[in-house]
Amino acid sequence: MSETSPSSVHHLASTSTIVLVGIAAGFLSGMFGVGGGILIVPGLVLVAKMDQRIAHGTSLAAVLPISASSLLSYWSHDHVDWRVGACLAAGALAGALVGTRLLHVLPHRTLAIGFAGLLVVTAVRLFLPLESGTRDVLTLGTISALVLIGVATGILAGLLGVGGGVVMVPAMMMLLQMPAAMAKGTSVAVIIPTSIMGTWRNRKKKNADMKAAGILGLGGILAAVAGGWISARMSDTVSNVLFATLLLVVAIRLVLQIRAEDKAGVVHN
Repeated sequence: MSETSPSSVHHLASTSTIVLVGIAAGFLSGMFGVGGGILIVPGLVLVAKMDQRIAHGTSLAAVLPISASSLLSYWSHDHVDWRVGACLAAGALAGALVGTRLLHVLPHRTLAIGFAGLLVVTAVRLFLPLESGTRDVLTLGTISALVLIGVATGILAGLLGVGGGVVMVPAMMMLLQMPAAMAKGTSVAVIIPTSIMGTWRNRKKKNADMKAAGILGLGGILAAVAGGWISARMSDTVSNVLFATLLLVVAIRLVLQIRAEDKAGVVHN
């Protein structure tokens, strides 16, 4: 009778952990229109003991199949505004390129704390009643604002490893008075091209574990569809409260990450 080696047991435990992280991230993506990186990155670092830099690259690669399955769910319910998504995507792709170039230039600590503060303010606003509606015509001013939001989204994603959904979803809801489900579906559509470009760059720099990304993606696909199905049937009020809570969690995570880096003596550029 053959015995299982400790290394193989550890490998199985690590793989099962990655699958569970993928399932949780997929559900988060489907429910809130975010990439899922806010769960994947800490899950890979804290539980799977993966290097922080590799975890960010792996997370971005895993986001692609998860977001694609979420998009299919939202699209089937006609909850994607492709015009708005195109404006955001144009800005996000440019922002992702800028973000990677500014990674070692901008003060990471100040940026992270400032972004956490912005998330808290946005969360408070989402707890208050929002007008719901749609705009059939995009003005030049609105298009410009969406492109700029996309640029900011891409830069923040590149610098902080924060998924663009936490920026885009509330921005669409407040700027365009877009229903929550429509904003989430459109956000997922924008995340896909951003993740493709980011993964391409990360692979060139060997900053991603593609095998782990594949396991994460497969684990999250069905969960993303389930999350999108639930989100499509959720009232805007409940959706706003849950999304606001998510923003607060992300803000707290950023602050705790900065504190941990301070204690470890990490130098912030």
